Amino acid sequence: MPPSVDTQAAKASEEALATIADLADRAGLRRIHVFGWRDLDDDEAGGSEVHADSIESIWAQAGLEITHRTSFAVGRPPTDDRHGYHVSRRGSRYLVFPRAAVAEVAGRLGPTDAVVEIWNGVPFLSPLWWHGPTAVWLHHVHGPMWQQSLPGPVAGLGNLLEERLAPRFYRRVPVVTLSNSSKIELVDELGFDDSHVTVIEPGIDPFFSPGPADGSRRSPTPLAVAVGRLTPVKDFCRTVRVVAEARGRVPEMELVIVGEGYLRDEIEAQVRAVGGQDWVHLPGRVSDDELLDLYRRAWLAVSCSTREGWGMTLTESAACGTPAVATDIAGHADAIDDGRSGLLGRTDGELVDAIVRVTSDAGLRAKLQAGAIERAAELTWEACAIANFRVLAEDAMALRRVGGRRRHLPRHPKGRRVGRRAAPPAQQGPP
Repeated sequence: MPPSVDTQAAKASEEALATIADLADRAGLRRIHVFGWRDLDDDEAGGSEVHADSIESIWAQAGLEITHRTSFAVGRPPTDDRHGYHVSRRGSRYLVFPRAAVAEVAGRLGPTDAVVEIWNGVPFLSPLWWHGPTAVWLHHVHGPMWQQSLPGPVAGLGNLLEERLAPRFYRRVPVVTLSNSSKIELVDELGFDDSHVTVIEPGIDPFFSPGPADGSRRSPTPLAVAVGRLTPVKDFCRTVRVVAEARGRVPEMELVIVGEGYLRDEIEAQVRAVGGQDWVHLPGRVSDDELLDLYRRAWLAVSCSTREGWGMTLTESAACGTPAVATDIAGHADAIDDGRSGLLGRTDGELVDAIVRVTSDAGLRAKLQAGAIERAAELTWEACAIANFRVLAEDAMALRRVGGRRRHLPRHPKGRRVGRRAAPPAQQGPP
């Protein structure tokens, strides 16, 4: 996520807002409760929170009443309003799950016409306590992230809950994910049916845009940028090692890692281990304007994440005309059009070679810069907001046809992957 402090509300055209309003009228949806374990004002907010805020702010602009129920955030009030929607913060990181369910059942959040659950590792299990119109946003399977973040026995319980116990409760509700590659994970690892999961790609804030066409804002020497929370899943220590090895062949290269998190000391130790004190910089959080300038100056964006639902910082950098080199994982495989807007690699050697190619071959770099801008132009928040609301509206109309009894809707079978490529993203084409 861009670790900015001034993030603005996503904007949509009058035509897009009218489309959402018309869908809302036809489906009978006006009030929506969204359940997520964090919100955008949380110090640990990431791409998932940017995604939620962007969609909710556009829905609010369309006249919908949105409440985002989340956990307590240090330094933030228990209730707040952000970008036109209401925020309710109650409970710790893990107590938020039962407390949110009780609050909804008890009516403490007020009446609602629909529920959106953001399933981020630990589920809210909304199908057990809400039987009306629903959409579940499930960005990716956490897999090894449990072992990276929690003690062994607890990590095992997390895996068990996410991959074996929880999915069975969601077989009659629509699930939305960000990419075709993440959809394959949901089918293969969680057992969802291929036809049960809708792919809706995220947007990019138009604030992120290319610098001068003459390239005068580019750093005169090779500059790589990596952006995100300093947490295990981002694997910034690997990023430091990979760039250090590439620097043996591109001696003037520098690396800037933007973000904060509890692994800062470990990353700084890795920087010292490779002798990178003079060429690796960790500025912490930066403003939107500083981040924009950094994207425009960089020769490439780098990500060595082990799991991602997408790779929002990579498409933001693409919008600034900066290609990416990243691990070939679900999410990245769709955020980056390999060979067009960036390069993917699985091993350290492949990543090093890709970094060297981009920084050493001016022709390739120019081709990828142009491809990055083209790829970014395909991604808008208004298309994402419309497509996500359409999923919710279609569920409402399906429920209406069976008298509101979800158990009368088809129960999707335990799935098995169907082919390597999934259905095309729902946001493609006109809304």
